[in-house]
Amino acid sequence: MRAKLKEFYSLDFDLNSYWPDQLDNFGFWVRAMVGPEDGEGSESFDIQVCTPEWLKSRYSDDEVLSGRHMLIVFEYDLDKIKNKVSSYCDSCSGKTWQEIAGKLSRIGYWEFEDYIE
Repeated sequence: MRAKLKEFYSLDFDLNSYWPDQLDNFGFWVRAMVGPEDGEGSESFDIQVCTPEWLKSRYSDDEVLSGRHMLIVFEYDLDKIKNKVSSYCDSCSGKTWQEIAGKLSRIGYWEFEDYIE
């Protein structure tokens, strides 16, 4: 079984018309809807897309951050961002959807992540 990106969007704005004020200083959440390549249905994985400058402006120098559920980019390029997420999804395979979703949850917050035993 292999994962496939089925939808990619933001809950806050239309990604197709969005353009950040600063190309090297922005941060926003996207939702990747991912499901089995050869099946119906999908589940949500939320990803914080941001630049190093945005992180610097948002957090103090004495904080330690985890990069989980975060995609750090150096400039705004929606095609590159979407292609990276799609490529990562394509690379995730496993015997069960649970196994695949565990791999996908490294890049995005899985809607059922809190229920993994």
